[in-house]
Amino acid sequence: MTERPICVVIAARNAAGTIAAAIASALREPEVGEVVVVDDASTDGTSEVVSQADDGSGRLSVIRFDQNRGPAGARNAAFARSRSPFLSMLDADDFFIGGRFGRLLAARDWDFVADNIAFVADGAGEPQVPAFRPNPRFLGLAEFVAGNISKRGRQRGELGFLKPVIRREFLDAAGLRYDERLRLGEDYEFYVRALAAGARFKLVDTCGYGATVRADSLSGRHRTEDLKRLADADLSLLALPGLAADATRQLRSHERHVRDKYRLRRFLDVKAGRGLRGAAAYGLRHPGDLPAIASGIARDKLDGLREPQSPVRTVRYLLEGEPA
Repeated sequence: MTERPICVVIAARNAAGTIAAAIASALREPEVGEVVVVDDASTDGTSEVVSQADDGSGRLSVIRFDQNRGPAGARNAAFARSRSPFLSMLDADDFFIGGRFGRLLAARDWDFVADNIAFVADGAGEPQVPAFRPNPRFLGLAEFVAGNISKRGRQRGELGFLKPVIRREFLDAAGLRYDERLRLGEDYEFYVRALAAGARFKLVDTCGYGATVRADSLSGRHRTEDLKRLADADLSLLALPGLAADATRQLRSHERHVRDKYRLRRFLDVKAGRGLRGAAAYGLRHPGDLPAIASGIARDKLDGLREPQSPVRTVRYLLEGEPA
């Protein structure tokens, strides 16, 4: 095994203000042999900032797209460029916490291995994270899908946020790559197909990934059509052979959850464009959507009447770790 076995993949779209810190956090990890940045048709100074972030070690390379292809297309291009045995995704506004890969590579009984995520308020800098006990365990398909159904009134914490280190040998044997039709939930769909193909997905509570919470992050913006494509992806996942009954049940729940979000968003789009009369006519033409629309509007109204939430903590964690 090479001394630097990991390729870090960074998909970047107009990330001039954050990507230098992301690259620096990857290059400082001694296990990282490649950092592949995919500039996804940025229109700001991302390309120049990436060039300036090169540490001269020869580990940084850049792929530039003339047309935007989204995170899935960017990651697939980086997979094709890289030759490292392990792959690790890093968002362009996030960072690795020092020593992450040494901890994750200490054992090799996995095809995917993910650790805890520190969600950090924008501008707070890299936090001092607690030394959580590892508490290693393996995720099953049904558990993973259930962990991606968001709950109203709670801060988001879906398991699709996980950023695992991935064994390339498994991906190649299973013929797995990202679905480039997706601009929302592409990680979720990718992980589900990996689990359905038999991936050993290990989870530990030690924290090695910092996710910056920003109002304008790509993960916080999506089109109405993106919701429909994600719901349709669930239907494709349900057609995979050999799914256990509990996995099928959770996938159906996830599909309904996303589909109802789409139905509400589509109605609100029509209302914004055509007014109340146009929205009413749309509802009459799509009576099957009315329960999702009515319940979604009611929940939004109820949320508006509730007491204001307490201020967001500077740091919160995806997994409830036990301090060592």
